[in-house]
Amino acid sequence: MLTGDSFSSSTFAIELGEGAVETVQSVSGLQLEQDVVEIRQVSPTGELIRRKQPGARRTGEITITRGMDKSTAFTDWIRATLVDTDPDTTRRSITIALKDAKKQTVRRIHLSNAWASRWEGPSFGASGSGSATEQVTITYEDITVE
Repeated sequence: MLTGDSFSSSTFAIELGEGAVETVQSVSGLQLEQDVVEIRQVSPTGELIRRKQPGARRTGEITITRGMDKSTAFTDWIRATLVDTDPDTTRRSITIALKDAKKQTVRRIHLSNAWASRWEGPSFGASGSGSATEQVTITYEDITVE
């Protein structure tokens, strides 16, 4: 492979704890943010000095869009966090694995202490011919990119 080649963003897998999520259409909202803290001081000569320094990391959210299918592992986890409302026992690590053309993992994005915070079902219409999809918002406490 040539240096500087990019990988396709359409070949990826999502792992929920030990198991894989069977079908996924898209993942959006991956970001890593940090607060900026501004410090204002006055120098011995009376000059105002402003400095910025890094603050705490911000938690984040991603949105997973997937077709509604017979898969149960991901659906059961969503139900446990949203319906049973027990995020302390249902928090999971989620890994998004970016694959190359040979289906080999080339980069991993780990989301720790993640739980489903929102579910949106499909839109139904008699004249539509599209597939039924659901969107799940996943809130996480930390992100690590390998």
